[in-house]
Amino acid sequence: MEDGHAPTSAIDRPLAARLAALRLEQGWSLDMLAERSGVSRATLSRLERGQTSPTAAVLNRLCGAYGRTMSRLLAEVEADPPSLVRAADQPVWTDRPTGFRRRSVSPPAHGFLIELIEGRLPPGAVVAYDRPPVPGLEHHLWLATGRLDLAIGDDKHLLQPGDCLRYRLFGASRFTNPGLAEAIYSIAIGRP
Repeated sequence: MEDGHAPTSAIDRPLAARLAALRLEQGWSLDMLAERSGVSRATLSRLERGQTSPTAAVLNRLCGAYGRTMSRLLAEVEADPPSLVRAADQPVWTDRPTGFRRRSVSPPAHGFLIELIEGRLPPGAVVAYDRPPVPGLEHHLWLATGRLDLAIGDDKHLLQPGDCLRYRLFGASRFTNPGLAEAIYSIAIGRP
C-alpha cells in the first residue's frame, strides 16, 4: 500500500490517537487537513482510526501541517523521556516499504532545543520528503558507515563515512543509499 501499512508496532495505536487529537485541537475537518497536508481524506481517516500506519513521506507531510518535527510528534506519543535514555528505551520507527529505520537517540524533551536521531537506510533504498515538517530546521548529519546521496533542494551531496553535512532545511530532501552496505548516520536537529 502506497500511503501506509497495517499497524503492528506498539507506537502505532498511540500515534493514531495523537494524530486525531492534533487535528481536533486545530479545529480542522479531515477535508481541511487533507488540503493542508496533501494527504487524501481517506488515508487520513484510516490513519486516525489506526487501520494503517503512515509511511515516512506521509508522516512528514502531517508533521508539516502541524508544524512539528517527526521526532517531536513521535515523542508526544511517549511518556516524557528521562535525562538518561538507555539504548533499549530509544523509540525506533520503521518505514516498512523502504526498510528505513529511525531511532530517536535523544528524543525531544521539555526545555531542550536539540534532538538526536539515528537513521539506517538499506542498500538501494530511497526516502524522499517533499518539504520539511518545520521550515528552517537546522540539521547536522554525520555519516558513520556506508554511503549516502543526499539531495537538499537542488544541492546534491555524496557522503562517505566520517563526513558531516550541515544545512537548514527549507524544501524537498531525498536520502539515497547507492552502496552495497547499510548507511548509518546521525542527525542533530535544531529548531529555527
